[in-house]
Amino acid sequence: MEDFEKAVLAVANDQAEKGYKTFKAKAKRSDKRFETKSADLNLMIGGIVLKNTDYKVDVHNPDFYIYCDVKESIYLYSHRYKGTGGLPIGTNGRGLLLLSGGIDSPVAGYMMAKRGVCVDAVHFHSYPFTSERAEEKVQKLAKILGQYTGTIRMYSCNLLNIQKAINKNCPEDEMTILSRRFMMRIAEEISKKYEYDSIITGENLGQVASQTIGGLNVTNAIPDRVVFRPLIGMDKVDIIEISESIGTYETSIMPFEDCCSVFLPKHPKLRPTRKGIEKSESKLQIEELVQEAMSELEIITIKQED
Repeated sequence: MEDFEKAVLAVANDQAEKGYKTFKAKAKRSDKRFETKSADLNLMIGGIVLKNTDYKVDVHNPDFYIYCDVKESIYLYSHRYKGTGGLPIGTNGRGLLLLSGGIDSPVAGYMMAKRGVCVDAVHFHSYPFTSERAEEKVQKLAKILGQYTGTIRMYSCNLLNIQKAINKNCPEDEMTILSRRFMMRIAEEISKKYEYDSIITGENLGQVASQTIGGLNVTNAIPDRVVFRPLIGMDKVDIIEISESIGTYETSIMPFEDCCSVFLPKHPKLRPTRKGIEKSESKLQIEELVQEAMSELEIITIKQED
């Protein structure tokens, strides 16, 4: 009890320079072998502080708390810092994130990692139409994301030959949605080969042409496994706020092009239908294009520094 009283007063006296006048004790007894109950601990702490300091008790709006956690030892402190929360990584399987250089996809990966998904990534580029610096930007985003997820394996896939084939054989206004369906096909192939349980995207309903309800229906028809879209109903300002909090925002807004800007249609189709899109795809050698892209896949392991 002598040590306990000294610790309580040490915590209370640490607040003296801040000009605080009121406090509240907040005890939690996780180890029930300790006989004194939480409510009684609160009274004990309050009595010690009131007897030895000029602080007053305010149970409704105190200037500071004195926390007491009873575990195998007793911990006394005055500040709590909110952690990320969520579930342990890997408890909900493995997910393959479609990682672009934008704001949304890193946030989507972070949010699914919070739900226990072990996240790796696939990045689509159109080199040499897109630059090496654009690729470096995405790797930097993956490294920042890896602070929350651990080591990330990133599959780098060149989409240029597919985009050229679409541009040559299909209507211009369908370029975006057809490219998106090929991304889903390749993500599905990678998932099969490397055993991912889910695909994760940063899609947000109505944000761009490929993310209308029609566009999502058409792309959703491709993969066999579940597609997680954690940002689907969020406002952009909320997504930006999370991006800033996890440290990806400043990198995401760096002005480097991505594959979606290649052969970008002036007026993309907003209400595609599965029947119409499949008719356009009938002019393409789908399997050959996918396998060619898979054969040139580059795998990059992005580790965190010790």
